Amino acid sequence: MDQLPVLLGVGGVVLLASVLAVRVSIRLGLPSLLLYLGIGVLLGEAGFGIRFDNPALTQALGLAALVMILAEGGLTTRWSAVKPALGAGIALSTVAVVVSVAVTGAALHWLLGLDWRFALLWGAVLASTDAAAVFSVLRSAGIGKRLTGALELESGINDAPAYIAVVVLAEGTTVDWTLPLLAAYELAAGLAIGLGFGFAGGFALRRAALPATGLYPLATVAVCVVAYSSGQLLHASGLLATYVAALVLGNSRLPHRSDTLSFAEGLGWLAQIGLFVLLGLFASPSRLLDAVVPGLVAGAVVLLLARPISVVLSMLPFRLPWREQAFLSWAGLRGAVPIVLAMIPLSHGVPGAQRLVDAVFVLVIVLTLLQGATLGPLARRLGLAKKSEPHEIEVDSAPLDEMGAELLQVRIQPGSKLHGVYLSELRLPVGATISLIVREGTGFTPQKTTRLQENDQLLVVTTSKVRDAVERRLRAVDRAGRLARWKGESGR
Repeated sequence: MDQLPVLLGVGGVVLLASVLAVRVSIRLGLPSLLLYLGIGVLLGEAGFGIRFDNPALTQALGLAALVMILAEGGLTTRWSAVKPALGAGIALSTVAVVVSVAVTGAALHWLLGLDWRFALLWGAVLASTDAAAVFSVLRSAGIGKRLTGALELESGINDAPAYIAVVVLAEGTTVDWTLPLLAAYELAAGLAIGLGFGFAGGFALRRAALPATGLYPLATVAVCVVAYSSGQLLHASGLLATYVAALVLGNSRLPHRSDTLSFAEGLGWLAQIGLFVLLGLFASPSRLLDAVVPGLVAGAVVLLLARPISVVLSMLPFRLPWREQAFLSWAGLRGAVPIVLAMIPLSHGVPGAQRLVDAVFVLVIVLTLLQGATLGPLARRLGLAKKSEPHEIEVDSAPLDEMGAELLQVRIQPGSKLHGVYLSELRLPVGATISLIVREGTGFTPQKTTRLQENDQLLVVTTSKVRDAVERRLRAVDRAGRLARWKGESGR
């Protein structure tokens, strides 16, 4: 009990330092995730002397953090952004993983003299891109929706097949013709479980009259966590179930959706910070020196050979321009996930697993620095980056159960075609009205002659019956302007 204040104080200081590291990383142009690793190393045996060398606990905590990161990624991903890239994203997260494992394994078998099973284990560990790294880098890089959507789907889904491959190879399971069937079952069952929990959770949350606003975000994240545990208990892919459930929930008509997304984003940051600090704490700088050469060799194989080949082969049906394929080849960001996956063979006592963990640690640091710093310039060089892309309006809802009505809070984003539209031209369905506009911090009751402007916040009161029609109309005008109906824009 006497140690509790010390532990809480140290935890609070580390969390504050990690939050401040975000601003430092932006100024220095470094990925903040590396600074979190640095904080962990500083706290570890080479710094303040905290010794932490439990691979099983590290693996368990790492997977728990990964579940939170996937939940945040799914909840904050807009279906409209990833739908055009659905086929490419699935191909990158399945076919490309298989190709990457095979190519990396074969190359490392030849270059490092590893036996075939252990070489393929290296390939499986390195096949997964990192959701946290992809979400943090791409969403601010100005890349087009198709490429961003494909990479987001890949990073959210490919953890599942990579995890299956690592477990199979680490446990010594016989590799025969039944293995693809097993993997297909786990992925299909994980998908079904995720869809089931996502739709059921959204249905229940829309009809639940919870006593406090803050309970809705908690309940939403809890649904994603239960989807993961259900998937694992049913011998399916819990990671895929988590991401799919979060993706469905994030695109459902959730009460207090804005609060839920803000809570999920904060929880995602907390998971990232905790995960990278934990991995930095586990690392031993004295061992990393011996892992530099194999780490650099494996990194070069993944970056220059396995990733490009896997992208080219998996994208054959989609006929992507070479510029986009070049960007996809370079954008397979590695982060904490390969390190977490490398803990699985270490906790199973696989010979040589410690060397694998150390090499992956070195590889992640090098590739994060290299790819994170060059993605933006590469996208601009290839003509794929856009200066700015308008975002859809934000619509948040709060149910008024006893009145059979709902309050919608709408924020008009810069670039929206709602800008300049008169209130009389908005033509909301009967049963809905805009009761308040907040402009530059000042609220007022609008008239029919009021013109909407960028950054306005609207308070819309609507009956539950026409609530969906109201949101569709708002989104239609947001996308196509006052003549949305004539242009065939329905807002769906």
